[in-house]
Amino acid sequence: MADPPRRAVAPLVVLAMLVGAVATTVLGFLTFGAQTTSAPRDVPVAVAAPENGPLRQAAVRVAGQGGEALAWRVTTPAEGRQLLEDKEVYGVLELTASQAGPAATVVVSGAVNPAGTQLAQQALTGAGQAVTGALAQSAPGAAVPQVAVETLHETGVAGRIAPLGISALAWVGGLAAGAVLTLLSLRAGRTPSPLARLAQVLGAGVLVSGVLVGLLALWDSSLHLGWNTVGFVFLTATAFAALQGGLLRLLGIRAMAILGPLYLLAPSVASQVPEMLNPAYQNLLWSWTPFRFSAEGLRSLLVGAGDSADVGTGVLVLATMLVAGLVVVLWPRRRGSAGEEAEPQAAHGVVDVGVDQADRLPGAQREHAAEDGNARVWR
Repeated sequence: MADPPRRAVAPLVVLAMLVGAVATTVLGFLTFGAQTTSAPRDVPVAVAAPENGPLRQAAVRVAGQGGEALAWRVTTPAEGRQLLEDKEVYGVLELTASQAGPAATVVVSGAVNPAGTQLAQQALTGAGQAVTGALAQSAPGAAVPQVAVETLHETGVAGRIAPLGISALAWVGGLAAGAVLTLLSLRAGRTPSPLARLAQVLGAGVLVSGVLVGLLALWDSSLHLGWNTVGFVFLTATAFAALQGGLLRLLGIRAMAILGPLYLLAPSVASQVPEMLNPAYQNLLWSWTPFRFSAEGLRSLLVGAGDSADVGTGVLVLATMLVAGLVVVLWPRRRGSAGEEAEPQAAHGVVDVGVDQADRLPGAQREHAAEDGNARVWR
């Protein structure tokens, strides 16, 4: 057989180059673009002081000099800590008075986004040093104290990194299981039934969540791994697998073009402080990416702050994803449609057109058909 003309290859080369350029552009916006355009804007923090006295006046002055990077709230120490527990602020600067003079304490939480906590701690420490220094100058002989740091729900490196890592691994585990089922079914020329896809979703949810809980116990034994944490991990893994299974049923292996890039949003967007993202990334990507709901809820559970509002929000979002995915996975087949229920073609491109064996043309060794006088064919 003669080789195809070279002119037919040129359009394919051009198309391949254009696809590469488009993929680079899209992934650049989705991943590194969010990080390179980040800058703090109105990061919520609080300054706490007694309701009356010079410390309160100092707190008001600090809040008025915050600039555009920080959004200050003036509260009492008790109210400030409650705001931190509710994750409405990233840190609190507490101003107190003692016999040695004014003192400042930066209060942060291990249940809050680590990047936001680090930013708030640095900014509040600098503000605390400035205000205590100014107050010490007004009291002759008073020494300028060092700003102390107090961490609520203190955790280690694993507690800060694991929530996002577990979310990403849950996505990869479910995606690998769904892709393998789709590819093996295509290779075998068969279409997975809804029950087979359901078994794959539930099985992947159980096995992947078991592996993830084991990794958490291996990484840091001090993490809170009660049944509420295990249940949240199982819900995350199963919800991701159900969503992926639904898309794979609708689009086949082509769904990987959507599910693969979604994974890239985990490290680039979900881990970011929303107040540091460009408004376009915050509204179009961070606001809906599923990784942030699972990571924030899991972080609270791992450090023992299971009463946080983001745990309930995460459960609601993940349960909605689970239900939507299972509806698509279990939706009855439509016979004769052009979708996944279409009959597979036979090997080597031969298509069975449904001709009955008795109606096939006679072979070379068969007797020729005889015609009667009325030109009807008799066998």
